[in-house]
Amino acid sequence: MDVQAIQYPGRQYRRHVPPIDNIPELADEIFGALRLWADDRPLALFGHSMGAVLAYEVALRLQRSGLPSPMRLFVSGRRAPSCPRDEQVHQAADDELVASIQALGGTSQAMLHDPEMLAMILPAIRSDYRAMGRYRHDSAQVLDCPVTVLTGDSDPQVSIDEACAWERHTTGPTDVEVFPGGHFFLIDRSSEVIDLLLRELSDLRAGQNG
Repeated sequence: MDVQAIQYPGRQYRRHVPPIDNIPELADEIFGALRLWADDRPLALFGHSMGAVLAYEVALRLQRSGLPSPMRLFVSGRRAPSCPRDEQVHQAADDELVASIQALGGTSQAMLHDPEMLAMILPAIRSDYRAMGRYRHDSAQVLDCPVTVLTGDSDPQVSIDEACAWERHTTGPTDVEVFPGGHFFLIDRSSEVIDLLLRELSDLRAGQNG
């Protein structure tokens, strides 16, 4: 099993590349990178928070292109695209944006109190919030692959009903796994999350080989 991680523009070694604040455009870029090798091996997609929406949009692009659909789509820490909220965090002042990040947890407090570090990371984070605030899904587009939804039971950004609503976006089966924790439950529950992914992928491969 090979694991490929996506690095967004404006982050880490791509920090000098302007961030993209448009979900379809960013999904197009990711799809362009994946399609080079997605036609000759089974593929599963995992995304957390904004990454969940991007994984969903990339899965749609794979399906529309005629390439094999993902074996399974894993979406974590994000409500279904059909459950939008009025998100205007990207318009907030820097201190309000930092407060929003702090409220979600999962980010080093030392980093959030370091002016130089904030100057580096806030533009990309604001771009993410802008992308999600503007995003609207196409209700006519539905996946045909299985979907596993992972969510924290106290995530302020995702209710259980909003997590279950992912079933509207595929004709395949949908499983919802609820973990103790908030938006970044997968940090404290990393071993359980990894075990779930490996178990589901192993079951899928066994089904293919059987």
